[in-house]
Amino acid sequence: MTISIGGDHAGFEYKEKIISLLSDWGHSVIDHGPFSEESVDYPDYVKKVAETVISGVATYGIVICGSGNGVAMTANKFPEIRAALCWNPELTALGRGHNNANVLAIPARFIDFNVAAEMVKVFLETDFEGGRHQRRVDKISC
Repeated sequence: MTISIGGDHAGFEYKEKIISLLSDWGHSVIDHGPFSEESVDYPDYVKKVAETVISGVATYGIVICGSGNGVAMTANKFPEIRAALCWNPELTALGRGHNNANVLAIPARFIDFNVAAEMVKVFLETDFEGGRHQRRVDKISC
């Protein structure tokens, strides 16, 4: 599976660790940056993540910033993206299972890295349930 990843300076450390995990798990990773902890504008990186998911170059996206809000808001400006801002594995499972999220937004300043790693695992391993949820997902883009 190919995963597209990006964020901002606050998410840089988690991004680097998640890339390592994804590689260890056998996934291909497209790293859009940033490539240091120097202050950057997250929309520049999140747009690239969204574009690779929309085009099918990547199966899923992961976006990371301090609160997770900015990256989720940016990703969700694209009608084809359903970014789930999560802070525990249970919400992550619901984002995938009920909302067919194709981007996971992680709040690096508010969760422990071990929790973030478990969220990534759950995100990649949880299937969309479809059924009654499909009707609702079909209405998300308004």
